[in-house]
Amino acid sequence: MESLNDSGSLVRKQRARGQHYPPSIIFEKRSFSSFVETQQTGAMSRGLSPVRHVGGYGRRNLSRSMPLEENTDYINHVLERFRRDALRRRREMSYVDEVDRNRPQPIEVQVVEFYCKDNAKSHHTENYELLEGKDPAPVLRRGEYFFMAIRFNRIFNVHTDKVRIHLTFGPKSQVGKGTLIILPVMENKSFTMDSSKWDICMSRQERTIVTLQIQIPYLAGVGLWRMKIHSHIKGSERHVKVFECKESIYILFNPWCKDDAVYMSNSKDRQEYVLSDVGKIFLGSHKKPVGRPWVFGQFADAVLPASVFLLEKSGLDFTSRGNPVKIVRAISAMVNSNDDNGAVIGSWSGSYEDGTAPWSWTGSSAILEEFLSNGGKPVRYGQCWVFSGVCTTVCRSLGIPCRSVTCFVSAHDTDDSLTVDKYFDLEGNELPEFNSDSIWNFHVWNDVWMTRPDLPTGYGGWQAIDSTPQETSEGAYRAGPASLVAVRRGEIGHLYDASFVFAEVNADIVHWQIDKDSEMGWKKLKTNTYHVGRLVVTKRVGFDDESGLRDMEDISQEYKSKEGSVEERMSVLNAARRGGITHIYDMPPPGKEDVHFALKDIERITIGQPFEVIVEVENRSDETRTVNSVLTASSVYYTGIIARNIKRARGVFTLKPRQKEELGIEVSAEDYLDKLVDYALMKIYAIASVKETQQTWAEEDDFQVDKPTLNIEIEGQLRLYRRFNVRVSFTNPLKQKLEDCAITIEGPGLAEPHKTFLKDVPPEGVMTHTEVLVPRKAGPRNITAVFTSRQLIEVLGSKKVVIED
Repeated sequence: MESLNDSGSLVRKQRARGQHYPPSIIFEKRSFSSFVETQQTGAMSRGLSPVRHVGGYGRRNLSRSMPLEENTDYINHVLERFRRDALRRRREMSYVDEVDRNRPQPIEVQVVEFYCKDNAKSHHTENYELLEGKDPAPVLRRGEYFFMAIRFNRIFNVHTDKVRIHLTFGPKSQVGKGTLIILPVMENKSFTMDSSKWDICMSRQERTIVTLQIQIPYLAGVGLWRMKIHSHIKGSERHVKVFECKESIYILFNPWCKDDAVYMSNSKDRQEYVLSDVGKIFLGSHKKPVGRPWVFGQFADAVLPASVFLLEKSGLDFTSRGNPVKIVRAISAMVNSNDDNGAVIGSWSGSYEDGTAPWSWTGSSAILEEFLSNGGKPVRYGQCWVFSGVCTTVCRSLGIPCRSVTCFVSAHDTDDSLTVDKYFDLEGNELPEFNSDSIWNFHVWNDVWMTRPDLPTGYGGWQAIDSTPQETSEGAYRAGPASLVAVRRGEIGHLYDASFVFAEVNADIVHWQIDKDSEMGWKKLKTNTYHVGRLVVTKRVGFDDESGLRDMEDISQEYKSKEGSVEERMSVLNAARRGGITHIYDMPPPGKEDVHFALKDIERITIGQPFEVIVEVENRSDETRTVNSVLTASSVYYTGIIARNIKRARGVFTLKPRQKEELGIEVSAEDYLDKLVDYALMKIYAIASVKETQQTWAEEDDFQVDKPTLNIEIEGQLRLYRRFNVRVSFTNPLKQKLEDCAITIEGPGLAEPHKTFLKDVPPEGVMTHTEVLVPRKAGPRNITAVFTSRQLIEVLGSKKVVIED
């Protein structure tokens, strides 16, 4: 019942009955004597006569013209009038109070119970940490129903009590846009609507407690929903009680629901691409990939709120938030900070003092927690594999099946030519000012699983998205989703950004040399059709290899047909036709080629050891050939950009008919150790020309210098809430001291990511570090560690353990 002290409410009630009282006589109930006393006290406090102040107008008019006696009579008359009015008003208010007490009152909600943990089991969300603590939040999947209970202040009567559940999505929710859902509580015991619509039914009623089931449609918007419960008496809609639930309701995509666009039928795939909170991201080179352990941590308490916050910052319309195509496109833009203040700032500068170096991260949850706790301020710093790790986490937290994908020797096509063009002068020196295209030693992006109703039938399944800010797409730094089927076929006209992804895995490399006699000013030396996209990999479903590559899966065939096959060449020409660039492929081939060149692969180099660059040359003609050659070794960033030149050799020599020869340079540890940059990647480049035939040849090779692996040992019992020791060690492979040493350790359910600074490690000495962990969750758990120093960065290790209850 409304307070009788609310004068505005009382006026409305009296007018509803045809009785009108001016607002000026409605005041707080109190005794007549206290009213007079207040007036006099107020006057005295201001140094005025109480007689001259009463009523607020005696001071101005009466004090000048009336004798004190007459003035006193007048004031007594006024006070008597106020006394009568007060008594009358008291009687009237008592009447209203009695009427309100006799009128049936709306039923009131006292408590709402969402059964968070019980619902989570059927919704496959029981791992979310938001379900824990004193104030758990419901984490639900669309395409399912959930239970909730309401306790009222009295027994609910379905015939006289009208109760409606209001579910709102976004700040300006509307019924017409599907962002305001109104569900009346009725006595039906089963759902009456199909699974594409919201529905409600009563499960049971026990006195003042009513248990309900609410059906979430498989098209519902994904994100944060709020609930209010409106109640009133039938026929009295003006008097409505509103109960606002304090809980935030998270609704996610549902890969278990056949009607959901992200449905994934295989349970092992769902386990890997939705539920696994640890995994690997592959770096290195195509000849020697390195699996980097990564903690996705999609169930950590800050991750789901941060993921929803990213969608809020993206500006994606709430009516589009049920569409996974729109959602992942927004995610690919918001994971990087370019042009939208997204989650992570990218940097390839090599200078990270004002943030965290990309290789120091062990997982995504620490990044997203920092992003959320700082009010959405972008986190420093990331590179492609960090963007991919965070993107995987965000997608999986929202229920979208996602995997991290690495393409070794990945093209960055800047002009939509579907080729990587390299330009050289007459002496074979590369002309970097003409080369805007680049080739990354490796590049990491993501695949997400969904149907594509916006494309022709057959283009669903895995879709590539890329959060690394390389090129803009529709005005923002993002890429995808691009259907892998479309990429494989060269169907580059299909949305979104299929041409860019096609070039990443299957661009031809075209070498051009200055030619004054050509109308173009250039002649095409050669076209390399096989170098780009040498290997495309992801983590294998259901496999975990702590130190090897048995858990790496080659998925190159999902992106392109076998290199050099008729199908692969057809897809390239198909893409060229659709891109209107067939003239590049129709140019005449180079002249006679009778000298064979082969750059010898460098299989394995341990950091601190020397290596050789060797080119095998064979004159297969019956004539003498004069060969001009240049060999270079450089350190490179993984983006393919040259960091520092390490060694260069040039020579001219003669080959007799059928003669074989080896050309080479030796690179010592002293030549390269102080010139290595991120990830210790090296590029070998060789170019040669034959004087007599104008034959030109060029080849390049990338490899990563091997680093030691962290050895992780466990000491103590692995039981829930029982302490155990983790001992981490490795041997310094260098003949120099390691300075500014630090180690970061993380394990979901074991330890939050934290960094510890260590003392210097002597030359060829052993580093050991021991930490105490206390398991908070039982079952299989992963421990990930990263060691860094000024001289040696990104020494990795991981260990799988099983925690007993």
